Amino acid sequence: MPAVVDKEKCTGCEACVSSCPVEAISMDDGKAVVSDECIDCGACVDECPVEAITME
Repeated sequence: MPAVVDKEKCTGCEACVSSCPVEAISMDDGKAVVSDECIDCGACVDECPVEAITME
């Protein structure tokens, strides 16, 4: 399952963007967005300081 961003929790810090090995995360209106390129590795989950990203 791809990573899912909780828009309510996301602070727009962009830590997840640089942690993604396939560049599947971008920012849209100050919030992280995960694209279909996500390979389900979970790197962004560990990187998010506010726990806004989960693997569902």
